[in-house]
Amino acid sequence: MYVVTGAGPVGYTIAEQLAGLGHPVRVLTRSGSGPDHPLVEKMRVDASDPDQLKEAITGVTAVFHCIHGSAYRAAAWAAELPQAEQVVMDAAAAAGAVVVFPESLYSYSEPERIMTESSPREAAGGKRGIRTALLKARREHAANTVSVVAGDFFGPRVKMAHAGERMVTPILAGKRLQFIGSANQPHSFTYVPDLAAAMIAAAGKPEVWNSVLHAPTGAAVTQREIAVAHARAAGLTTPKVSAVPGWVLRAAGLVSTDMRELAELLYQFERPFVMDSSESQRMLGLDPTPLPEAAATTMAWWRGADRGNS
Repeated sequence: MYVVTGAGPVGYTIAEQLAGLGHPVRVLTRSGSGPDHPLVEKMRVDASDPDQLKEAITGVTAVFHCIHGSAYRAAAWAAELPQAEQVVMDAAAAAGAVVVFPESLYSYSEPERIMTESSPREAAGGKRGIRTALLKARREHAANTVSVVAGDFFGPRVKMAHAGERMVTPILAGKRLQFIGSANQPHSFTYVPDLAAAMIAAAGKPEVWNSVLHAPTGAAVTQREIAVAHARAAGLTTPKVSAVPGWVLRAAGLVSTDMRELAELLYQFERPFVMDSSESQRMLGLDPTPLPEAAATTMAWWRGADRGNS
C-alpha cells in the first residue's frame, strides 16, 4: 500500500503509475480527487492534520508528498510548507514509511554550472532559501526521505508551468508564443511521467534513501526548441516565438507582487540553466523519455482535455 498526498500533475501521475503496476494506492486530498482506477482509493484528508494523516498512512510502505503551497509566493511557502512537511515526516517515521518528495532546482547555489547530484544546494533568500531550508529539515528528521529534483515541468496535466498552458494553448490556437527571459538559452525541462517513475523507483531502493536524486531529464533545450517540438508532434505550424526581457519583468515587479515573485527566478531563463541526471539514472535504472515522444503524448492529452476527456 502506498499513499500519495495531493492530486496535481505529479501526485496524479504517481498514483496512476502505481495502480498500473498493480499496487493499491490511497490518494489524500481535501477534495477527494485523483485517478479513477480500481486500485486507487480517493480519500478526503487534510494532510496537514496529524490525526487524519496518522490514520491514513497506517501500514503503508511509502508516502509520496506532492502537495505544494497555496500560492507561488515566498510568504505562502514559508507559512505552509515547513509545517506540512514536518507533519508528514512525523507520521511517516511513526509508521516506518519512507517519504519521497518532488524537488526543484531552486536551492542550487551555483546554477551557472551544470547542476549534478553533488552540486551545492545553499541558495538563500526568497523561494530559493525556503527550498534550501526544506532540504535541510529533511536531512535532520528521523524519517527516511528521498528528494527527487526535476527541472521545469512539462507533460500531461501540467498547466501552471512555463511549458504548460502558457505554451501549449497558443500553439493549438496558431498564435505567437511569448516566453520570459530568453527564448534561446539552454534550459532543463523534465517530463512529469519520468519524475513520477523516478520517485516510485527511489521508494523501493533503501540504498538511495536519505539522499537527493535527479529525475531522468533529457538534454537541455531552449524554450524555442521545446515549443517547436510540441508543435511538430501535433502536426501544427511552427510557432512564432518571442521573449519578454528581464528588465521589463523587474520593472513590473516594483508595483506587482506576482511579477516580483516571477522576476526572482529570471536567472533561470536569462542564462543557461542545465541539470545532469546521469548518475541518478544509473542508480535507478531509468532513462528520460525522448522529447518527440513526450511532446506527442503531451499534445494528445491537451487535445483530449479540450474535448473534456482530461
